[in-house]
Amino acid sequence: MTPILFIDKLSIDADGKRLVSEVSVSVAPGERVGLIGESGSGKSLTALAAIGLLSDGLKAKGSILLDGHQVIGTRDRDLVPLRGTSAAVIFQEPLTALDPLMKIGQQIGEAVRRRARRDGRSADRHAVEVEVMDLLDQVALPDPKRMARSWPHQMSGGQRQRAAIAMALACRPKLLIADEPTTALDVTTQAEILELLGRLVRDRGMALLFISHDLPVVASTVDRVVVLRHGQIVEQGTVGDVFRHPNHTYTQTLVAAARAFDTALGLPA
Repeated sequence: MTPILFIDKLSIDADGKRLVSEVSVSVAPGERVGLIGESGSGKSLTALAAIGLLSDGLKAKGSILLDGHQVIGTRDRDLVPLRGTSAAVIFQEPLTALDPLMKIGQQIGEAVRRRARRDGRSADRHAVEVEVMDLLDQVALPDPKRMARSWPHQMSGGQRQRAAIAMALACRPKLLIADEPTTALDVTTQAEILELLGRLVRDRGMALLFISHDLPVVASTVDRVVVLRHGQIVEQGTVGDVFRHPNHTYTQTLVAAARAFDTALGLPA
C-alpha cells in the first residue's frame, strides 16, 4: 500500500545547526502513527516540514512525499492544494490557531467553501451553513447555532479545540496531523478530545500522525510509535513492543517516568 506520507532521510538545519537529522517516517492510509519525545526533539518540525510550513531560516533536505507529491523544494503556491485535501493540521493551542477576529462559524465556513470550490460543489450560503452545523455536531459541541455565533475567546479551551478539529474535518483530509492537541487541556477534557479524535479518524478512514510527549496519551491513540531525541529517531515499532520492551535507554527512561507517575497517582501500571 502506497503511504499517504513518506518522509525519507529528512534533515532540517537553522543557522548551521542541525535540528532534525536523517528522520524517516511513513504513514499508510488509515494508519495511526505517533511521534513522541521531549520538547525540542524535532517532533513538530518534522510535522511542519511534511506540509511545507517550515518558517523562513529553516532549510529542509531529503525527501517528503505527501499523497505522491514532493514537498521539499516545491514552491509554496504549488503546495497549497495539498493542504486540507491531502493533509490537515490541528495545532497545540487553538486560541492562537483560531482567528480572534472571526466568529467560529465563519472560520469553519471558509474551510467548507474552499473545499467545495475544489470539488466543484455548491458553495452558496445555505449549503455552507448546513455543513458548518453538521461539523459542529460531529465534534459534539453543545448548541451548534450558538457556538457558530461565538468568538474564540467566548469558548472554553476544549470547545475551541473541538472547533479547530471541525475546521480540519471540513477539508476532508486523507491525513490528519495532530500536534500536541491536548496539552493545554485539563485531564477530563483531554480524554474527551482523544475519544473524539479516535472516533472521527476511524469513521472517516483517515490516517493520523499524532505528536505528543505524553506516553499514556500516545499509547491510547496510535498503533505505531516513532521515538525522537535531539532530532534523531532512537526507536520505533508497535505501541505494545516499544512501551512493554523498550530497547533504547532514552525510551526506557520515558516509560519508567510514565509508570512512576501512574504509580504516584495510584493508577494501574
